[in-house]
Amino acid sequence: MKKTVATLATLAGLGVLGAVFMTRYPLFGRRPSKTDQQRYARSAQFSNGKFQNELPFQLKMEWDTMKSILKDYGRELPSLKPVKPLPVVPFEQRTDGTEPRVTWFGHSAFLLELDQQTIFFDPMLGRAPSPFPKLGGGRFQTTAQVDLDALPPIDLVIYSHDHYDHLDYHSVLALKDRVGQFIVPLGVASRLKGWGVDPARITELDWHESVETNGLRLTATPARHYSGRNGLDQFSTLWASWVIEGSKKIFFSGDSGYGPHFKAIGEQYGPFDLTIMECGQYDTRWSSSHMLPEQTLAAHLDVKGDVMIPVHWSAFTLAFHPWFEPVERVLKEAAKHDVPVVTPMIGESVTATSQTRKWWREVR
Repeated sequence: MKKTVATLATLAGLGVLGAVFMTRYPLFGRRPSKTDQQRYARSAQFSNGKFQNELPFQLKMEWDTMKSILKDYGRELPSLKPVKPLPVVPFEQRTDGTEPRVTWFGHSAFLLELDQQTIFFDPMLGRAPSPFPKLGGGRFQTTAQVDLDALPPIDLVIYSHDHYDHLDYHSVLALKDRVGQFIVPLGVASRLKGWGVDPARITELDWHESVETNGLRLTATPARHYSGRNGLDQFSTLWASWVIEGSKKIFFSGDSGYGPHFKAIGEQYGPFDLTIMECGQYDTRWSSSHMLPEQTLAAHLDVKGDVMIPVHWSAFTLAFHPWFEPVERVLKEAAKHDVPVVTPMIGESVTATSQTRKWWREVR
């Protein structure tokens, strides 16, 4: 009897410690409050306490699918990481030109300079897309680190969703006092506020809501994905793609499975001079949340894009394909449709007319 009581007491104590850990560990981020959830009730995307996709979305996998994934984790798969450090181009301040300029920092982190405004999208500059950075794979080796002091003043930071490979705790701490305003999908403000960002500097948007700032119009648009940072808070915050309208029109896909929402975005907001499209970390076993490269090209065409920059690759191994495969496959598909594709090196600043090279073939 005493052993049973002691065991129950131990389990209860561990449960309390676990609950405290889940709510206090800073990298998890603060969850939206009940008051926040009451406010989200006005959103067509929010139902039964969670955000929803437009199409049926199944996050749970069948056991056979889980077994196949575990099997892949145990295999020695080729070319998951580069064999050499990836080249990094030092950032150079813009001195002339009016065309939109994009500087890519790997994965989905990029700086957009448009109409005298500087916007940092999904600035994940940390070492690992995980709540426990010392566990699992980290960022690919590079020849240099991003120098935040070299960047121009950042007017806006825009996040597509709250996953670790996009919303990074340490990057937020490094950037929060350098940024004018944060613009995020519904619910993501709770993460930022928990990390010390002034609520007055955060704007939350639902799909098809817009904010105007200094001549730019920024609109959150649909994506097919999900959210969550600790396994118990999935679908508690919204995910989005983004439309940026100024002297030129830009589309950022965020993370998304392929779906009819791209064509709807093209009809309502297109055409676009430039698209920045997710292309990487895919697998047919999770195709509802990430596109295959051929679908990336199809989505670009659906939104009525002109020039495309593929992102969401060249930083982390989050799938089982060779690290360079996404860009090779999307280039092959783009050639079939005469779509111009710009492929910057990490840190390289490009415009829609930039001539870039297949640099990854030198380090793969």
